[in-house]
Amino acid sequence: MTTTVPDPQPSTVLDTTPEPAHRTPSSTAALRRLALRVHFLAGVLVAPFLAVLCLTGIAYVFMPQVNNLVYHNEYFVDSHTTPPQPLAEQVQAALEVNPGATLTSVITPAGEDGTTAVVLSVAGLEPGQARTVYVDPYTTQVRGALTTTSGRPPLQQWLRDLHGNLHLGTPGRLYSELVASWLPVLVLGGLVLWISRRRKARATKPGRARTRKRHAVLGRWLSIGLLAVSITGLTWSNYAGQHFETLVSALDGRTPSLPRVAVSPPVAGAAPISIDAAVTAARGAGLRDSLTVTPPPKPSVAYTVKESFQTLPVRSDSVAVDPYTGNVLAHLRFTDYPLAAKLTTLGILAHSGTLFGLANQIGMALLALGTLVLISFGYRMWWKRRPAGTGRLPGALAKPGWSQLPQSTVVLILLGSAALGWALPVFGASLLAFFVVESGILGIRRHRADRTT
Repeated sequence: MTTTVPDPQPSTVLDTTPEPAHRTPSSTAALRRLALRVHFLAGVLVAPFLAVLCLTGIAYVFMPQVNNLVYHNEYFVDSHTTPPQPLAEQVQAALEVNPGATLTSVITPAGEDGTTAVVLSVAGLEPGQARTVYVDPYTTQVRGALTTTSGRPPLQQWLRDLHGNLHLGTPGRLYSELVASWLPVLVLGGLVLWISRRRKARATKPGRARTRKRHAVLGRWLSIGLLAVSITGLTWSNYAGQHFETLVSALDGRTPSLPRVAVSPPVAGAAPISIDAAVTAARGAGLRDSLTVTPPPKPSVAYTVKESFQTLPVRSDSVAVDPYTGNVLAHLRFTDYPLAAKLTTLGILAHSGTLFGLANQIGMALLALGTLVLISFGYRMWWKRRPAGTGRLPGALAKPGWSQLPQSTVVLILLGSAALGWALPVFGASLLAFFVVESGILGIRRHRADRTT
């Protein structure tokens, strides 16, 4: 009787690319192990929070369409056959249904089917909140009212808080800052692993090799977008945001504001102009589309009228209008912004998905979906490392060999980590905590090993 022995199935895939000649194998391998370990542990730390940001970000980026659907009655008017009524009458209609309120600003419709948003300050609201009344510009009928936060309706603000702080307030913002701080380390670490990948034979399970290749290819495609999202996201963070604000100010990147111009009645007892006259003056100065009109809070202050068209080409001009003569006293054009201020504005608009319109929204959604797939590949690689047939979870990666690295490399790594930890305090604190925990674990293991020997 003969026994047929099946051909053994290959259990490994070998990468036999030669070792680069400009470094010794030991230092190159140690540096790569260090990059791999940091990339892996950073991924384990950040990936769950990054997944939450991706999911909430996908929902938030399409908020314009969601707002139009949910608040259709407040935002839009029925068919009309009459010309718009004066803006002053629309404001008066909003004030009549909100006795005791103070006018804060008026936002003119973006199209012929839009309502006029009259923003009022009323008692009992939290800082940053306002009562926004939506008025039919053709009939002056009040269509509805919402409590808005910095112009955002309730659903949008709720989702924004979920995306930014998980509805936990200031402490909750640490989660998004943690992700934004570690994301550049993750991305750059992945690129380092791809560029300086090991050039000698390496045994890898076939399934894990395919997953790693897909992870690497997708990571390269997403790297620029992830870095851009991380950098722009850090500008809104608690701690790193303060350093970014200092840097932006040093680079003249702050959004400029209209110069203050003192005004006074040309003759004693002169009557102020109407809000309609202020809008007419702004239109004459070239401002188009929807305008935000801020009335003078006191007689010696001018009207401020600003346009807000947040897709390319960005139009964000603003003018100061004399409240007695209607003359334009100052004109700030977006084209006159310093270059750094333009780049800051464009980056924030792109992050929020408004810069390129629907294409920007789709691009941001694809970036978030791609990141979710990237995370799943990472966890799949981790799961593939578990010991076969044991049912145990995968262990940690091998420790980097610090002693095999050149002393100058170690110094550069430590200095770079310290500088990055200062610029990104949440990153620095979490990195320090990681080193403390890992040092403690290694100490316990050495103690146990000494006892067994």
